[in-house]
Amino acid sequence: MSDENTHGTEIVYDWNHHGRHRATVRKVELHDETLRDGIQCPSVTDPPLEVKKQVVRHLASLGVASVNVGLPGAGPRAVADCIELVELIRDEKLPIRAGCAARTIATDIDPIVEISQKTGMPVEVMTFLGSSPIRMLAESWEESRLEKLTRDAVRIGVKAGIPVSFVTEDTVRSHPTTLRRVFDAAVEEGADRLVLCDTVGHVTPEGTHNLVEWVDAHLRGLGVRDRVRVDWHGHQDRGLSLANAMAAIEAGCDRVHGCILGIGERVGNTPLDQLLVNLKLMGAEERDLTELAALVDLVGEHCGVPIPVSYPVFGKDAFRTGTGVHAAAVIKAQAKGDDWLADRIYSGVPASWFGRFQQIEIGHQSGLSNVRYWLKSRGIDDDDGLAQAIFEAAKKTDRLLSDGEVMCIVDQHRA
Repeated sequence: MSDENTHGTEIVYDWNHHGRHRATVRKVELHDETLRDGIQCPSVTDPPLEVKKQVVRHLASLGVASVNVGLPGAGPRAVADCIELVELIRDEKLPIRAGCAARTIATDIDPIVEISQKTGMPVEVMTFLGSSPIRMLAESWEESRLEKLTRDAVRIGVKAGIPVSFVTEDTVRSHPTTLRRVFDAAVEEGADRLVLCDTVGHVTPEGTHNLVEWVDAHLRGLGVRDRVRVDWHGHQDRGLSLANAMAAIEAGCDRVHGCILGIGERVGNTPLDQLLVNLKLMGAEERDLTELAALVDLVGEHCGVPIPVSYPVFGKDAFRTGTGVHAAAVIKAQAKGDDWLADRIYSGVPASWFGRFQQIEIGHQSGLSNVRYWLKSRGIDDDDGLAQAIFEAAKKTDRLLSDGEVMCIVDQHRA
Protein backbone atom coordinates (compact mmCIF):
# COMPACT_ATOMS: atom_id res chain seq x y z
CA MET A 1 0.00 0.00 0.00
CA SER A 2 1.31 3.45 -0.83
CA ASP A 3 2.50 5.54 2.12
CA GLU A 4 1.57 8.74 0.35
CA ASN A 5 -1.77 10.46 0.02
CA THR A 6 -2.93 12.51 -2.93
CA HIS A 7 -0.79 15.43 -1.75
CA GLY A 8 2.40 13.34 -1.75
CA THR A 9 2.91 13.68 2.01
CA GLU A 10 4.00 10.67 4.05
CA ILE A 11 1.26 10.22 6.61
CA VAL A 12 1.62 6.48 7.22
CA TYR A 13 4.83 5.29 8.82
CA ASP A 14 4.86 1.66 7.76
CA TRP A 15 6.76 -0.69 10.09
CA ASN A 16 6.30 -3.41 7.46
CA HIS A 17 8.97 -1.62 5.42
CA HIS A 18 11.11 0.09 8.07
CA GLY A 19 13.60 -1.86 10.13
CA ARG A 20 15.62 -5.05 9.83
CA HIS A 21 12.70 -7.39 9.13
CA ARG A 22 10.82 -6.31 6.02
CA ALA A 23 7.71 -7.68 4.41
CA THR A 24 8.67 -8.87 0.95
CA VAL A 25 6.58 -10.61 -1.63
CA ARG A 26 6.95 -11.65 -5.26
CA LYS A 27 4.39 -11.73 -8.03
CA VAL A 28 3.18 -15.32 -8.48
CA GLU A 29 0.41 -17.16 -10.25
CA LEU A 30 -2.74 -18.03 -8.33
CA HIS A 31 -4.71 -21.25 -8.70
CA ASP A 32 -8.30 -21.68 -7.54
CA GLU A 33 -9.58 -24.89 -5.93
CA THR A 34 -13.07 -23.69 -4.94
CA LEU A 35 -14.88 -26.01 -7.38
CA ARG A 36 -12.89 -29.10 -6.39
CA ASP A 37 -11.18 -29.07 -3.00
CA GLY A 38 -13.55 -26.36 -1.74
CA ILE A 39 -16.78 -28.26 -2.29
CA GLN A 40 -15.37 -31.29 -0.48
CA CYS A 41 -16.24 -29.48 2.73
CA PRO A 42 -18.94 -31.60 4.42
CA SER A 43 -21.10 -28.54 5.12
CA VAL A 44 -20.87 -27.00 1.64
CA THR A 45 -23.44 -27.30 -1.14
CA ASP A 46 -22.18 -28.23 -4.60
CA PRO A 47 -23.40 -25.23 -6.62
CA PRO A 48 -25.33 -25.55 -9.90
CA LEU A 49 -23.34 -25.64 -13.12
CA GLU A 50 -24.42 -22.13 -14.13
CA VAL A 51 -23.06 -20.78 -10.85
CA LYS A 52 -19.78 -22.65 -11.43
CA LYS A 53 -19.55 -20.92 -14.79
CA GLN A 54 -20.03 -17.54 -13.11
CA VAL A 55 -17.26 -18.41 -10.65
CA VAL A 56 -14.87 -19.23 -13.50
CA ARG A 57 -15.72 -15.99 -15.30
CA HIS A 58 -15.07 -13.97 -12.13
CA LEU A 59 -11.77 -15.74 -11.51
CA ALA A 60 -10.63 -15.04 -15.06
CA SER A 61 -11.52 -11.36 -14.81
CA LEU A 62 -9.60 -11.10 -11.54
CA GLY A 63 -6.45 -12.47 -13.14
CA VAL A 64 -6.39 -15.87 -11.42
CA ALA A 65 -4.13 -17.99 -13.64
CA SER A 66 -5.78 -21.40 -13.35
CA VAL A 67 -8.77 -23.22 -11.89
CA ASN A 68 -9.39 -26.82 -10.89
CA VAL A 69 -12.75 -27.61 -12.48
CA GLY A 70 -13.26 -30.96 -10.75
CA LEU A 71 -12.32 -34.59 -10.27
CA PRO A 72 -13.64 -36.50 -13.31
CA GLY A 73 -12.88 -39.82 -11.62
CA ALA A 74 -15.80 -39.11 -9.25
CA GLY A 75 -18.32 -40.13 -11.91
CA PRO A 76 -20.37 -39.07 -14.98
CA ARG A 77 -21.77 -35.91 -13.41
CA ALA A 78 -18.26 -34.70 -12.55
CA VAL A 79 -17.10 -35.46 -16.09
CA ALA A 80 -20.03 -33.57 -17.62
CA ASP A 81 -19.41 -30.51 -15.43
CA CYS A 82 -15.70 -30.52 -16.23
CA ILE A 83 -16.40 -30.66 -19.97
CA GLU A 84 -18.86 -27.76 -19.75
CA LEU A 85 -16.43 -25.60 -17.78
CA VAL A 86 -13.51 -26.30 -20.10
CA GLU A 87 -15.72 -25.53 -23.10
CA LEU A 88 -16.74 -22.27 -21.40
CA ILE A 89 -13.08 -21.25 -21.12
CA ARG A 90 -12.53 -22.22 -24.74
CA ASP A 91 -15.63 -20.65 -26.26
CA GLU A 92 -15.47 -17.38 -24.29
CA LYS A 93 -11.67 -17.23 -24.68
CA LEU A 94 -11.29 -16.64 -20.96
CA PRO A 95 -7.71 -15.87 -19.81
CA ILE A 96 -7.56 -18.78 -17.36
CA ARG A 97 -6.26 -22.36 -17.62
CA ALA A 98 -8.25 -25.44 -16.59
CA GLY A 99 -7.01 -28.35 -14.53
CA CYS A 100 -8.54 -31.50 -13.07
CA ALA A 101 -7.62 -33.58 -10.03
CA ALA A 102 -6.83 -37.29 -10.22
CA ARG A 103 -5.46 -40.05 -8.09
CA THR A 104 -2.33 -41.71 -9.46
CA ILE A 105 -4.38 -44.32 -11.31
CA ALA A 106 -5.28 -44.61 -14.98
CA THR A 107 -9.02 -44.72 -14.32
CA ASP A 108 -8.81 -41.18 -12.89
CA ILE A 109 -6.34 -39.76 -15.43
CA ASP A 110 -7.82 -41.21 -18.63
CA PRO A 111 -11.06 -39.14 -18.32
CA ILE A 112 -8.95 -35.95 -18.09
CA VAL A 113 -7.11 -36.94 -21.26
CA GLU A 114 -10.47 -37.54 -22.94
CA ILE A 115 -11.81 -34.16 -21.79
CA SER A 116 -8.71 -32.47 -23.19
CA GLN A 117 -9.09 -34.26 -26.51
CA LYS A 118 -12.84 -33.63 -26.71
CA THR A 119 -12.51 -29.89 -26.02
CA GLY A 120 -9.20 -29.32 -27.77
CA MET A 121 -7.86 -27.66 -24.62
CA PRO A 122 -4.66 -28.53 -22.69
CA VAL A 123 -6.32 -29.55 -19.40
CA GLU A 124 -3.76 -29.86 -16.62
CA VAL A 125 -3.60 -33.24 -14.89
CA MET A 126 -3.13 -32.71 -11.14
CA THR A 127 -2.39 -36.23 -9.96
CA PHE A 128 -2.02 -36.70 -6.20
CA LEU A 129 -0.39 -39.32 -3.99
CA GLY A 130 0.12 -39.54 -0.23
CA SER A 131 3.81 -39.42 0.67
CA SER A 132 4.07 -39.05 4.47
CA PRO A 133 5.28 -41.91 6.72
CA ILE A 134 1.99 -41.86 8.65
CA ARG A 135 0.01 -42.32 5.42
CA MET A 136 2.40 -45.01 4.17
CA LEU A 137 1.97 -46.90 7.45
CA ALA A 138 -1.84 -46.72 7.27
CA GLU A 139 -1.89 -47.84 3.63
CA SER A 140 0.92 -50.44 3.98
CA TRP A 141 2.79 -48.70 1.14
CA GLU A 142 6.50 -49.01 0.36
CA GLU A 143 8.54 -46.29 -1.33
CA SER A 144 8.95 -48.54 -4.37
CA ARG A 145 5.18 -48.59 -4.80
CA LEU A 146 5.01 -44.80 -4.54
CA GLU A 147 7.66 -44.46 -7.23
CA LYS A 148 5.86 -46.82 -9.59
CA LEU A 149 2.51 -45.06 -9.11
CA THR A 150 4.21 -41.71 -9.72
CA ARG A 151 5.93 -42.81 -12.92
CA ASP A 152 2.87 -44.53 -14.35
CA ALA A 153 0.57 -41.61 -13.62
CA VAL A 154 2.83 -38.86 -14.95
CA ARG A 155 3.64 -40.89 -18.03
CA ILE A 156 -0.04 -41.11 -19.05
CA GLY A 157 -0.48 -37.33 -19.08
CA VAL A 158 2.84 -36.61 -20.73
CA LYS A 159 2.14 -39.17 -23.46
CA ALA A 160 -1.17 -37.40 -24.14
CA GLY A 161 0.68 -34.09 -24.55
CA ILE A 162 -1.06 -32.24 -21.71
CA PRO A 163 0.43 -30.47 -18.65
CA VAL A 164 1.06 -32.68 -15.62
CA SER A 165 1.43 -31.58 -12.02
CA PHE A 166 2.54 -34.13 -9.47
CA VAL A 167 0.89 -33.52 -6.11
CA THR A 168 2.30 -35.01 -2.92
CA GLU A 169 -0.35 -35.15 -0.22
CA ASP A 170 0.91 -34.29 3.28
CA THR A 171 4.23 -33.08 1.85
CA VAL A 172 4.91 -31.09 5.03
CA ARG A 173 5.10 -34.33 7.07
CA SER A 174 7.01 -36.34 4.46
CA HIS A 175 10.62 -37.47 4.80
CA PRO A 176 13.17 -35.94 2.41
CA THR A 177 14.32 -39.37 1.20
CA THR A 178 10.78 -40.24 0.12
CA LEU A 179 10.20 -36.85 -1.46
CA ARG A 180 13.49 -37.05 -3.31
CA ARG A 181 12.57 -40.43 -4.75
CA VAL A 182 9.07 -39.55 -5.97
CA PHE A 183 10.03 -36.02 -7.12
CA ASP A 184 12.91 -37.41 -9.16
CA ALA A 185 10.57 -39.99 -10.68
CA ALA A 186 8.00 -37.32 -11.58
CA VAL A 187 10.62 -35.03 -13.10
CA GLU A 188 12.23 -37.86 -15.08
CA GLU A 189 8.83 -38.76 -16.53
CA GLY A 190 8.20 -35.15 -17.61
CA ALA A 191 6.06 -33.53 -14.90
CA ASP A 192 5.72 -29.77 -15.32
CA ARG A 193 5.04 -28.95 -11.65
CA LEU A 194 5.51 -30.28 -8.15
CA VAL A 195 2.69 -29.33 -5.78
CA LEU A 196 3.65 -29.18 -2.11
CA CYS A 197 0.68 -29.75 0.20
CA ASP A 198 -0.05 -28.98 3.81
CA THR A 199 -2.96 -31.41 3.60
CA VAL A 200 -3.82 -31.43 7.31
CA GLY A 201 -2.84 -27.87 8.23
CA HIS A 202 0.23 -28.93 10.21
CA VAL A 203 2.99 -26.59 9.09
CA THR A 204 4.10 -23.16 10.34
CA PRO A 205 5.54 -20.32 8.21
CA GLU A 206 9.04 -21.42 9.24
CA GLY A 207 8.32 -24.98 8.13
CA THR A 208 6.89 -23.68 4.87
CA HIS A 209 10.11 -21.77 4.20
CA ASN A 210 12.18 -24.85 4.98
CA LEU A 211 10.22 -27.12 2.64
CA VAL A 212 9.94 -24.73 -0.32
CA GLU A 213 13.62 -23.81 -0.12
CA TRP A 214 14.60 -27.50 0.09
CA VAL A 215 12.54 -28.39 -3.00
CA ASP A 216 13.85 -25.34 -4.88
CA ALA A 217 17.45 -26.33 -4.10
CA HIS A 218 16.81 -29.95 -5.06
CA LEU A 219 15.39 -28.99 -8.45
CA ARG A 220 18.30 -26.65 -9.06
CA GLY A 221 20.65 -29.49 -8.23
CA LEU A 222 18.91 -31.61 -10.86
CA GLY A 223 19.28 -28.75 -13.34
CA VAL A 224 15.53 -28.61 -14.04
CA ARG A 225 14.35 -25.61 -12.03
CA ASP A 226 13.93 -23.60 -15.23
CA ARG A 227 11.25 -26.00 -16.53
CA VAL A 228 9.71 -27.48 -13.37
CA ARG A 229 7.53 -25.14 -11.35
CA VAL A 230 6.71 -25.38 -7.64
CA ASP A 231 3.20 -24.90 -6.21
CA TRP A 232 1.96 -24.42 -2.65
CA HIS A 233 -1.37 -25.83 -1.42
CA GLY A 234 -2.30 -25.16 2.20
CA HIS A 235 -5.04 -25.88 4.73
CA GLN A 236 -6.33 -23.90 7.67
CA ASP A 237 -6.40 -26.33 10.63
CA ARG A 238 -4.03 -24.20 12.75
CA GLY A 239 -5.26 -20.90 11.34
CA LEU A 240 -1.94 -20.38 9.55
CA SER A 241 -2.84 -21.00 5.91
CA LEU A 242 -2.64 -17.38 4.78
CA ALA A 243 0.64 -16.78 6.61
CA ASN A 244 2.01 -20.01 5.16
CA ALA A 245 0.99 -19.01 1.65
CA MET A 246 2.82 -15.69 2.03
CA ALA A 247 5.85 -17.57 3.38
CA ALA A 248 5.77 -19.94 0.40
CA ILE A 249 5.79 -16.99 -1.98
CA GLU A 250 8.70 -15.39 -0.19
CA ALA A 251 10.59 -18.71 -0.21
CA GLY A 252 10.32 -19.02 -3.99
CA CYS A 253 7.23 -20.98 -5.07
CA ASP A 254 5.69 -20.16 -8.44
CA ARG A 255 1.96 -20.71 -7.88
CA VAL A 256 -0.26 -20.68 -4.79
CA HIS A 257 -3.58 -22.49 -4.40
CA GLY A 258 -6.64 -21.32 -2.51
CA CYS A 259 -10.44 -21.34 -2.31
CA ILE A 260 -12.86 -18.44 -2.15
CA LEU A 261 -13.88 -17.91 1.50
CA GLY A 262 -11.32 -20.57 2.42
CA ILE A 263 -13.89 -23.36 2.03
CA GLY A 264 -12.60 -26.91 2.01
CA GLU A 265 -12.31 -30.07 4.06
CA ARG A 266 -12.47 -29.75 7.86
CA VAL A 267 -11.81 -26.03 8.52
CA GLY A 268 -10.86 -25.23 4.95
CA ASN A 269 -8.12 -24.12 2.58
CA THR A 270 -6.14 -20.92 2.15
CA PRO A 271 -8.72 -18.16 1.47
CA LEU A 272 -7.91 -17.05 -2.05
CA ASP A 273 -9.80 -13.77 -1.62
CA GLN A 274 -7.67 -12.78 1.38
CA LEU A 275 -4.54 -13.81 -0.47
CA LEU A 276 -5.50 -11.51 -3.36
CA VAL A 277 -6.17 -8.68 -0.90
CA ASN A 278 -2.76 -9.04 0.74
CA LEU A 279 -0.90 -9.30 -2.55
CA LYS A 280 -2.65 -6.11 -3.66
CA LEU A 281 -1.76 -4.30 -0.42
CA MET A 282 1.87 -5.42 -0.70
CA GLY A 283 2.19 -4.20 -4.28
CA ALA A 284 2.49 -7.63 -5.92
CA GLU A 285 -0.97 -7.47 -7.49
CA GLU A 286 -1.86 -4.55 -9.74
CA ARG A 287 -5.18 -5.68 -11.16
CA ASP A 288 -8.53 -4.09 -10.33
CA LEU A 289 -10.08 -6.19 -7.55
CA THR A 290 -13.36 -4.32 -7.11
CA GLU A 291 -15.16 -7.37 -8.56
CA LEU A 292 -13.78 -9.65 -5.85
CA ALA A 293 -16.62 -8.82 -3.46
CA ALA A 294 -19.19 -10.10 -5.97
CA LEU A 295 -17.33 -13.41 -6.29
CA VAL A 296 -17.13 -13.84 -2.51
CA ASP A 297 -20.88 -13.15 -2.19
CA LEU A 298 -21.65 -15.56 -5.06
CA VAL A 299 -19.73 -18.44 -3.49
CA GLY A 300 -21.13 -17.71 -0.05
CA GLU A 301 -24.71 -17.75 -1.30
CA HIS A 302 -24.61 -20.76 -3.60
CA CYS A 303 -22.29 -22.95 -1.54
CA GLY A 304 -24.37 -22.31 1.56
CA VAL A 305 -21.52 -20.67 3.48
CA PRO A 306 -22.63 -17.81 5.74
CA ILE A 307 -19.98 -15.09 5.68
CA PRO A 308 -19.03 -14.14 9.27
CA VAL A 309 -19.75 -10.47 10.00
CA SER A 310 -16.09 -10.08 11.05
CA TYR A 311 -14.64 -11.82 7.97
CA PRO A 312 -11.76 -9.64 6.69
CA VAL A 313 -12.70 -7.17 3.94
CA PHE A 314 -15.90 -8.95 2.83
CA GLY A 315 -17.73 -9.41 6.12
CA LYS A 316 -20.68 -7.15 6.92
CA ASP A 317 -18.75 -5.28 9.63
CA ALA A 318 -15.40 -4.94 7.83
CA PHE A 319 -15.90 -1.23 7.06
CA ARG A 320 -18.83 -0.49 9.32
CA THR A 321 -18.66 1.43 12.59
CA GLY A 322 -21.04 2.86 15.14
CA THR A 323 -18.35 4.01 17.56
CA GLY A 324 -18.31 7.75 18.04
CA VAL A 325 -14.52 8.25 18.03
CA HIS A 326 -14.00 6.11 14.91
CA ALA A 327 -16.91 7.63 13.04
CA ALA A 328 -15.85 11.17 13.92
CA ALA A 329 -12.39 10.59 12.44
CA VAL A 330 -13.85 9.28 9.17
CA ILE A 331 -16.33 12.16 9.01
CA LYS A 332 -13.59 14.74 9.58
CA ALA A 333 -11.51 13.20 6.81
CA GLN A 334 -14.46 13.29 4.42
CA ALA A 335 -15.18 16.89 5.43
CA LYS A 336 -11.68 17.74 4.19
CA GLY A 337 -12.70 16.36 0.80
CA ASP A 338 -9.99 13.71 1.12
CA ASP A 339 -11.42 10.30 0.20
CA TRP A 340 -7.94 8.73 0.42
CA LEU A 341 -7.69 9.79 4.06
CA ALA A 342 -11.25 8.78 4.92
CA ASP A 343 -10.68 5.30 3.51
CA ARG A 344 -7.60 4.73 5.68
CA ILE A 345 -7.96 6.73 8.90
CA TYR A 346 -9.46 3.75 10.75
CA SER A 347 -8.79 1.01 8.22
CA GLY A 348 -5.64 -0.85 7.23
CA VAL A 349 -7.45 -1.90 4.04
CA PRO A 350 -8.87 0.71 1.63
CA ALA A 351 -12.49 -0.31 1.16
CA SER A 352 -12.70 1.25 -2.30
CA TRP A 353 -10.02 -1.09 -3.66
CA PHE A 354 -12.28 -4.08 -3.13
CA GLY A 355 -15.73 -2.81 -4.07
CA ARG A 356 -16.69 -1.70 -0.58
CA PHE A 357 -17.10 1.64 1.22
CA GLN A 358 -16.88 3.06 4.74
CA GLN A 359 -20.21 2.84 6.59
CA ILE A 360 -21.15 4.93 9.62
CA GLU A 361 -24.03 3.62 11.68
CA ILE A 362 -25.89 4.71 14.81
CA GLY A 363 -25.81 2.80 18.09
CA HIS A 364 -25.30 2.98 21.82
CA GLN A 365 -21.62 3.95 21.41
CA SER A 366 -22.26 6.63 18.80
CA GLY A 367 -21.94 10.39 19.03
CA LEU A 368 -24.12 13.08 17.51
CA SER A 369 -21.70 13.24 14.59
CA ASN A 370 -22.80 9.72 13.62
CA VAL A 371 -26.42 10.81 13.58
CA ARG A 372 -25.80 13.95 11.57
CA TYR A 373 -23.65 12.09 9.06
CA TRP A 374 -26.29 9.36 8.68
CA LEU A 375 -28.99 11.93 7.97
CA LYS A 376 -26.86 13.99 5.59
CA SER A 377 -25.72 10.93 3.60
CA ARG A 378 -29.37 10.10 2.96
CA GLY A 379 -30.41 13.62 2.04
CA ILE A 380 -32.51 14.12 5.16
CA ASP A 381 -32.64 17.66 6.52
CA ASP A 382 -30.97 17.78 9.89
CA ASP A 383 -32.27 19.78 12.80
CA ASP A 384 -31.22 19.66 16.41
CA GLY A 385 -34.48 18.13 17.57
CA LEU A 386 -34.35 15.23 15.09
CA ALA A 387 -30.68 14.49 15.68
CA GLN A 388 -31.19 14.58 19.45
CA ALA A 389 -34.22 12.27 19.25
CA ILE A 390 -32.25 9.67 17.26
CA PHE A 391 -29.24 10.06 19.55
CA GLU A 392 -31.30 9.49 22.68
CA ALA A 393 -33.02 6.45 21.19
CA ALA A 394 -29.66 4.96 20.26
CA LYS A 395 -28.29 5.41 23.78
CA LYS A 396 -31.14 3.29 25.14
CA THR A 397 -30.17 0.28 23.01
CA ASP A 398 -27.40 -2.33 23.31
CA ARG A 399 -26.71 -2.56 19.56
CA LEU A 400 -26.74 -0.62 16.30
CA LEU A 401 -30.07 0.67 15.08
CA SER A 402 -31.25 -0.64 11.73
CA ASP A 403 -31.97 1.81 8.93
CA GLY A 404 -35.64 1.03 9.37
CA GLU A 405 -35.56 1.89 13.06
CA VAL A 406 -33.86 5.21 12.39
CA MET A 407 -36.32 6.06 9.63
CA CYS A 408 -39.18 5.29 12.00
CA ILE A 409 -37.84 7.98 14.36
CA VAL A 410 -37.47 10.36 11.41
CA ASP A 411 -41.10 9.78 10.38
CA GLN A 412 -42.33 10.23 13.94
CA HIS A 413 -40.41 13.48 14.25
CA ARG A 414 -41.89 14.79 11.00
CA ALA A 415 -45.46 13.87 11.97
